Amino acid sequence: MTPRVLLVEDDEQMRSSTAQALELAGFAVETQASGEEALALVGPGFSGAVVSDIRMPGMDGMTLLGRLHEIDAEIPVILVTGHAEVPLAVEAIRGGAYDFIEKPFVVQELATVIRRAIDHRGLVLENRRLRAVAGKRDDVEARLPGRTQVMVDLRYRLRAIGASDTDTLIIGPTGAGKEVVARALHDISPRAGRPFIAINCAALPEALIESELFGHEAGAFPGALRPRYGKFEHARGGTVLLDEIGSMPLELQAKLLRVLQERVITRLGSNDPVPLDVRFIAVSKVDLQDVVAQGRFREDLFWRLNVAVLHVPPLSARREDIPLLFMQLLREAAARHNLPEREAPAVFLSGLAAREWPGNVRELRNLAERFVLGLENADLDPAGQGARLADRVAEFERSLIASAIAAHGGRLRPVYETLGISRKTLYEKMQKYGLDRRLIVDAVEEDGG
Repeated sequence: MTPRVLLVEDDEQMRSSTAQALELAGFAVETQASGEEALALVGPGFSGAVVSDIRMPGMDGMTLLGRLHEIDAEIPVILVTGHAEVPLAVEAIRGGAYDFIEKPFVVQELATVIRRAIDHRGLVLENRRLRAVAGKRDDVEARLPGRTQVMVDLRYRLRAIGASDTDTLIIGPTGAGKEVVARALHDISPRAGRPFIAINCAALPEALIESELFGHEAGAFPGALRPRYGKFEHARGGTVLLDEIGSMPLELQAKLLRVLQERVITRLGSNDPVPLDVRFIAVSKVDLQDVVAQGRFREDLFWRLNVAVLHVPPLSARREDIPLLFMQLLREAAARHNLPEREAPAVFLSGLAAREWPGNVRELRNLAERFVLGLENADLDPAGQGARLADRVAEFERSLIASAIAAHGGRLRPVYETLGISRKTLYEKMQKYGLDRRLIVDAVEEDGG
């Protein structure tokens, strides 16, 4: 496979000349004029290297570096810098940049650095693959943690669908992690090295929606001075995420149906069809069948999308995952803010599992952020002080047992030994609190009973 480079440079002439030189050196080059646009093309499965100018309007190279490393801390980012910015670039190296090139540069030198970066990236991805094959906790489980049956089932279906190229419909409530599921689906698919383009159907301006999606030729409408790729065509070989698909206007739904069936688009102002090689992932927070019944969504489009479906559960359907998930979000927030990890008291974690979460994982992540920043009082019971003592004690016991089971990877012997209770008592409490009974069978086999 041709090594891939994402070049981010706001100066059009510099961007064009550098891209041509790198293509002659044997790279597949994609160019973007801004950091914001570049972020849409990169996920944890990105197999190439990013080359970015430091000084750009809007998101500069240093900010882009940080945002890319939030996606994957091992994505190689090479910064292009002027002479006066060298101290800044050196500081960026300490912060995780792969290397920096000083302007004016010789393209051969840049190409050499890029090849080293891509070779290193290839080793990182191969090591991850080998760890997954060896039975270690894989990337899907790291992104979608949880030992409840609904999460086990979600990961199983995601892996099965990810290996195919079928269009997929993801349904789940607000904040449950639908885009996380969509990105994971892209990153374990054969399209992982290609762009992931997210489109919020509810936020597209109605007057420009067709131009945004399908692109246009010069002169297609007043102000169209030059031809422009649409987002569908920009995805070339990758994945298109259609968020809030239920809010798409009916007229555009008919055109989307044609794209899904024929895999071609026609730019505004043109009669020439353009072949389209993308995978579509549609996302909705509501049941599309209800929207069809209301006459706001085409039934034929619904059935075209309703082939492979993933249901993302709310937090209320996976309460015993909440303490473990919160601790993971704490670690991520601490790393993001470069702060030491802050330990959450057991009574606080217990209260999290008992509380309602209308905002789901997004709301839990916000709480973790406040907790790490010291804006949340850990001495308070987040479930509310009005709960009966017996209920709070029972919820704490259930949470403690569930967290211990998760911490020991489902092996029950170290759980009851750590908690200082008998095997029989642990089994009884697991049954009492509705914890996964299959683990009891596994433990009997483990203990030879």
